Amino acid sequence: MRTFTRVLGGFGILLLAFIAACTSPMMSDLGDGSPQGARSIAGSEAPNLGLAASFAVFGGGAGITNQGTATAITGDLGTTGASTMITGFHSSTFSYAETPLNVGAVNGNVYTDAPEGTADTFAYATATAADALAAFNDLASRPDGFDPGAGQLGGLILLPGVYKAASGAFLITGSDLTLDAQGNADAVWIFQMASSLTVGTPVAPSSVILVNGAQASNVYWQVGSAATINGAGGGSMVGTIIASAGMTFSTAGNLTLTTLNGRALGLFASVTMVNTVINANNGVPAEVPVVEPIVPSITVTGSTAADVVAVPGNGYINVENNGGHVAATETGTGTINIVNTGGALTATNTGNGVMTINSTATGAVTITNTGNGRVTVTATGAAAITITHTGDEDFTYPN
Repeated sequence: MRTFTRVLGGFGILLLAFIAACTSPMMSDLGDGSPQGARSIAGSEAPNLGLAASFAVFGGGAGITNQGTATAITGDLGTTGASTMITGFHSSTFSYAETPLNVGAVNGNVYTDAPEGTADTFAYATATAADALAAFNDLASRPDGFDPGAGQLGGLILLPGVYKAASGAFLITGSDLTLDAQGNADAVWIFQMASSLTVGTPVAPSSVILVNGAQASNVYWQVGSAATINGAGGGSMVGTIIASAGMTFSTAGNLTLTTLNGRALGLFASVTMVNTVINANNGVPAEVPVVEPIVPSITVTGSTAADVVAVPGNGYINVENNGGHVAATETGTGTINIVNTGGALTATNTGNGVMTINSTATGAVTITNTGNGRVTVTATGAAAITITHTGDEDFTYPN
């Protein structure tokens, strides 16, 4: 094989230097819409999520909370905590402390501990937590990440690669972030943060835009502390977010949907959402059906029709007694909330559900708990209170 060596003059060296500078992936956006690139563009590979790959939401050991009636989850949901740490959701099997004002549909499996979970679902959740942590550590260890905007990603167009927040935190505020795959559907983006991720401001949402073949399933956010996603409501976020200190989506009272096409995986803290849609099926938005859970067997009676208001829905029964006798029996896994300001009250819990009773009535209160559920009774009336507890679960009976 022949080799050729050519000696360049000063002009030739200067020309090569100019060409190299113009074609470098490190070039900044000059205002004409051209993208910025990261180091190691070709070498970025997606981490192995293990069991966490099927999860849309994972709340570590601290649970998952929903507020609002429009939340919909495509994918699995889980926590290593007790099932009572999941609130405002229902699956095809159980209602997790859902109320008429807090309704979240889960179009997937729910993995958690007792009382509504099992030893198998708890073991699966524990293994998922380990896989999510391993993926988090893998993402954090990727070399050659750099900060293209001094922590501010809003308004940038980024090529695939590894990006690391110099100050420890990334922001996407003021403008949207665009990820440009340049025709490569396998292109991967990895964002590393020692501390926080903030998307949007309290008054305006921001979004991440995918162009030229970019896939939500190939975007990863490794967050050393907490992630705050569009506190104003609205906006569209993409990618798998793995946060050490949990995540919040939107803010209580916001009716505008906040969307994540990807996964929200909290390692050691909860995931809280308000009217949020999360799609884990490769980030493709899907129509999530409202799955009606099995409504537990609950009997509510009163001395007259006006004495009792029963509001069934998604396994949740609310009873308000303003006059006559109320007898409530819980034999399933749902939730009963009883406010008694009228006459005598008799409540029996023989199932695995939750019963909360607040009684200010002058009539007698009789409580029997023979199941494995949790019963909380607060009674301030002058009449006698009779409580029988033979179940296995803890109970609280303030007087």
